[in-house]
Amino acid sequence: MRPGRLALHWKIVIGLTLGVVAGVVLNQWWTADTWSSLGVSDPASYLAGKQSEANAQAGVSAAACRMAINLTRLTGDVFLRALRFIAVPITLFALIVGVASLGDVRKLGRLGGRTLALFLITTVISIGIGLSLSRSIEPGLFVSEQKRAQLTEQRAADASARIATARQEAPRLSMWERLIAIVPTNPFDALARADMLQIVFMSVAIGIGLTLIPREASGPVIRVFEGLSGAIIELVRILMSLAPYAVFALIVPIVAGIGFDVLGALGVYCLVVVGGLALVGVLVYPGMLWILTPRGNRVGPGRFYKAVSPAMLVAFTSSSSNATLPVTIGCVRDRLGVSPEVANFVCPLGATVNMNGTALYQAVATTFLAQLYGIDLSVGDLLAIVAMATMSAIGAAGVPGASVVLLVMVLQAVHIPPDGIAIILAVDRVLDMCRTVTNITGDAAVAAVIASAEGELALESRVGAKDG
Repeated sequence: MRPGRLALHWKIVIGLTLGVVAGVVLNQWWTADTWSSLGVSDPASYLAGKQSEANAQAGVSAAACRMAINLTRLTGDVFLRALRFIAVPITLFALIVGVASLGDVRKLGRLGGRTLALFLITTVISIGIGLSLSRSIEPGLFVSEQKRAQLTEQRAADASARIATARQEAPRLSMWERLIAIVPTNPFDALARADMLQIVFMSVAIGIGLTLIPREASGPVIRVFEGLSGAIIELVRILMSLAPYAVFALIVPIVAGIGFDVLGALGVYCLVVVGGLALVGVLVYPGMLWILTPRGNRVGPGRFYKAVSPAMLVAFTSSSSNATLPVTIGCVRDRLGVSPEVANFVCPLGATVNMNGTALYQAVATTFLAQLYGIDLSVGDLLAIVAMATMSAIGAAGVPGASVVLLVMVLQAVHIPPDGIAIILAVDRVLDMCRTVTNITGDAAVAAVIASAEGELALESRVGAKDG
């Protein structure tokens, strides 16, 4: 970074802060009366560009407001679509290169075994933290009967849709069905549907195949994938220069759409979820890094969070592990010093099977709704929550809102009325942003530990942070 130039993560923080301020202002002072004063009586139709007699008096000021709103939406949506466009090819190319570059199937087994073990351990610890906080604070007792009925009524339609989706997917919860579903019958179909588990399987399989053929045959193929992976990373660097503006555009409508009355009613529940996620980020990940990286090249909290902060901020605003994946890989490689081979293997795998934040959220949400309905959970129920939350978090779609569908399945397993998700949907978008940060931060932490164990973590003094 050139002297006097503001670092990328600070630019994103500024964009995020301005977006929150703008969202709060709009939430408080932009009302139906504001639209009415501009000649708009049907804002939804007007913003959608539909003709309506109710908006016949709309003038230049209303048109300017609509243009500003549409430009804001366009900026955020294009940024997210660009990241999602990159997510599938970077997973495919990076994993193939990562596996093939290992040059030894035995090394792949060792690397994969360590990675999955760390993912599983941190997931179970996260669930334990969530259950402990929720059981001790009991956030479900802070919501009145009246507010519960009001929230249920407001979100009934959305809740019904999520429950219907979950019931359609329920058979997939079978362990054998999950294992079978990992293997794609048509790899091109898996790519077209962005089925990340199947893409991971396919990429690892191709990488293993390349290690088993002579190097003179596999070398040119690996170099092609290396070139494609490098090209994608360069596109990410260019795209990240727009991140501060995109973060602003993404956060404004989220904050503007959340009423403070809802946050007040579910405030304790939100604090328990966010508090649990914070404990994972402040204690679990730094503790793991402190214990499992050597003294001469220890990854302390300062080094770690400075390196991954751009990815964390993009994860917060996008609520998507998949969309953030290219940024995560870039931060882990260029800013933290993890070798490309390890970063290209661990990060795509983590974005698919490592959902610590999601698992913790499901544990808290399940016990919260049990308290709300006065349902006592036995030790067996708590163990079932741990098992179901762990299993459902593995392979969870890395897109906004996917964990709510999985939550329905966890609720059904312990006989809690799934209609209760209508109560928490009002604040789910904000909590989704927070748990996505925890998810991708866990991927980066495990990548650092694995790289350190393999002797492929650069010294901090040799890592050049590239703030695009």
